[in-house]
Amino acid sequence: MKRAMTLLACLALCGIFFTATVYAEAMSNQELSDRIRQLEAKLGAEGGILPDKWNERITLSGTIEVEAGYVSTDPEGGDSTDESDISVATVELGVDAEIVKHVSGHILFLYEDGEDIVIDEATITLSGEDVIPAFLTVGEMYVPFGNFESHMISDPLTLEIAETREAAIQVGVESGGFYGSAFIFNGDVDEADEDDDHIDNFGANAGYTMESDTFTIDAGISYINNLIDADGWEDIIDEEGLELNDYAAGLGAYAIVGIGPVTLIGEYITALDEIEWVGEAPQDEISAWNLEVGYTFAIGEKEAVLAAALQGTDEAENAFPETRYMGSFSLGIFKATTLAFEYAHGEFENDDEEDAFTAQLAIEF
Repeated sequence: MKRAMTLLACLALCGIFFTATVYAEAMSNQELSDRIRQLEAKLGAEGGILPDKWNERITLSGTIEVEAGYVSTDPEGGDSTDESDISVATVELGVDAEIVKHVSGHILFLYEDGEDIVIDEATITLSGEDVIPAFLTVGEMYVPFGNFESHMISDPLTLEIAETREAAIQVGVESGGFYGSAFIFNGDVDEADEDDDHIDNFGANAGYTMESDTFTIDAGISYINNLIDADGWEDIIDEEGLELNDYAAGLGAYAIVGIGPVTLIGEYITALDEIEWVGEAPQDEISAWNLEVGYTFAIGEKEAVLAAALQGTDEAENAFPETRYMGSFSLGIFKATTLAFEYAHGEFENDDEEDAFTAQLAIEF
């Protein structure tokens, strides 16, 4: 009996100790939570690193594109070759942050088949918003030279000769459908007689956009003082060991018109000067163009787009097709999920020909 009473007393003491411990821990956790909330509120109120509802100010987005392709090349006077492959063609992860009113940040991580993951875009934007219709964007960006809109899976030839990604400063305005900007940067391709790097590349663009229930238009022009600084020229310059004598300015014009379910795209990019390589004969002004028509319709409840394109280049010297015929079909099989097919036939100045078929499954979020 005495042992039983002793055991009950021990159990009671243990219960009291356990209850006290749990209560003390709960009070401790509650106090810690309260202190964290108080700290967050204080930092938010003082404009600190933890703004109020910070998770509502950050937006994540992304794209994954998986492609299967077949390419047949028929060189003039040579044997034809066939290649096929399956690849993760593109992976993008974007982060957009609304820091405070008038200030935002943007980061885009990019992976392309066979390449390292890179920070493709990283910009800070100061926007006038309701004060003045102007903005300032600084950082790594695709400068606004050209438009490159397309229904196709493959990039248009205009993009191949003109898309330019640089660390730049851009100042622009947007008002009443009109938009325009000017930009400066230090390009990767310098003139051969330059000893040091300088911020001596610049350009500008201007356009107008309008949208109604049945009609849309986006048309504009753009200028850059060195077209050869575009990303598509890097491999050519490295492979050929070329050096540029003088900058070759570039001009671009585009129009995208939507009439009901039909979309028309037209774009033209051209160099304004001969391209002068050190030790080489001057190359005539290279140019590229793209004409497309797309028709949007429904299959059941799924959106489908059927499109055709005619693209070409002049004075590209076999670096790009002289003429390319293309067709594509895309279908939204699920929400934010698209299955697309593309056929392209290219003809080069030296009479080489190339046929390519591509199938792509893509998601966006």
